[in-house]
Amino acid sequence: MDLQGIPQLFILVAFITANIPWLSDRFLVVFSIRNKNGWLRWLEWLLLYGVVGLLAVGLERKLTGVWYDQDWEFYVTNLCLFIVFALPGFIFHYDLKKHIWRKSSH
Repeated sequence: MDLQGIPQLFILVAFITANIPWLSDRFLVVFSIRNKNGWLRWLEWLLLYGVVGLLAVGLERKLTGVWYDQDWEFYVTNLCLFIVFALPGFIFHYDLKKHIWRKSSH
């Protein structure tokens, strides 16, 4: 694989991962849960944020050979970006799904 495509692939993986809690009724896509409430979805989202962060650190170390120390602003910016990435799944789960099911039942 060309090394120039890795950042775009990582952004795509982060976008998909940010939407998993709202698109799946399973916890971490593995564990079946009867009633997955909002708090559990946010906890799952936060855990997946950590997983994506660890993946980013691993990719940085693999591609550059070192891990660059970052200040808190870097992590807050990444958290905000992960929130923006999660918006389509959040809107689908809490708004669009109800409208789609209502239209299909008529």
